[in-house]
Formats: sequence, structure tokens, C-alpha cells
Amino acid sequence: MSLTLYDITVATYIRLTEAALQVMQKGREHYSQNAMDVNSISDERLCGDMAPYSFQINSIRHHSLGAIKGIKAGSFSPPPPLDNTDFAFLEDLLSQSLEELNAFTPDEINALSGKDVMFSMGDFKIPFDTEGFLMSFSLPNFYFHTTTAYDILRMKGVPLGKRDFMGKLLVKQG
Repeated sequence: MSLTLYDITVATYIRLTEAALQVMQKGREHYSQNAMDVNSISDERLCGDMAPYSFQINSIRHHSLGAIKGIKAGSFSPPPPLDNTDFAFLEDLLSQSLEELNAFTPDEINALSGKDVMFSMGDFKIPFDTEGFLMSFSLPNFYFHTTTAYDILRMKGVPLGKRDFMGKLLVKQG
């Protein structure tokens, strides 16, 4: 079997977004069992100069669903700040992202191969093609923010392990 653009990106985004949602559910349960305010998670950071948990969740969405939308449009920029950062909203944000990611077909994504994509941040611009953008920018950012969200909950005592982060394994069938 050869890997396709869809397999490397959208299938990965789906698998790890599902895992991130399960990690969030464990966070919710942990906070509830310990009489802690689950909404306080939104402002947590690994260290003072890093973005908060709410930014990490928004970035998971942005570097998965937003990346695919960016390729289709030919342009990608940093995400706008969230107006709402309570925990339930963040869970819904990832759930909605997952629904939209699941709606993409392999043919639809594979047809985007070779397109021009411009990353823009103000006057700063970086030209990419689809594969370069996804492999060197989108996927690394997606993994970084997914890992950081996991790490913030782990740091706050949520009982998580590596298997929680990895999600459903793609095991050989038959």
C-alpha cells in the first residue's frame, strides 16, 4: 500500500483529534472528581512565555482543519484569538473540527497535491506547495500543539499516559 496525501494528513488529524478529545474528557473527569474548576484549564501554561491551553486547542483545529481549508484557498495565516475559552466551548471546537475533517474524502484531498499555498503573517510571507506546507509546517505545528495541550493537563495531575496521546493505533488486519 502506498501512502497518500490524505493518509498522511487528514487521517492523522482525525486520529489525533479524537485522542485529544479523549484526553480532554479525562481532564474534565479529573477536575470534577477533585472539585476543581475545569474552566481554569483554559488559562494554564507549561511556562510563562508559552501560550495557554485554549490557544493550544485552537491551534489543533487551525493546523488541521484550517490547514486543509488554507490549501484549498491558497493561503494560510495564524488563527484569530478565540472569543470564548471555556472548557465546554473548547471541546465543542474540537468536536466540530472532527466532524468537518471526517467529511473530506481521500480523492478531494489527494487532488490538492502540488497547489501553491502562501503563509502570511502581516507583511511576512512564505511560499509553499501543498506537500511542503503540510509536511514542514502544518503537521509539525499540529503535533506541537496537540502535545502541549496533553502536557498541560498532565502537568495539572490528570492521569494520562502515552497511549492517551497516541490514540487509535493503525494495526495490521488479518
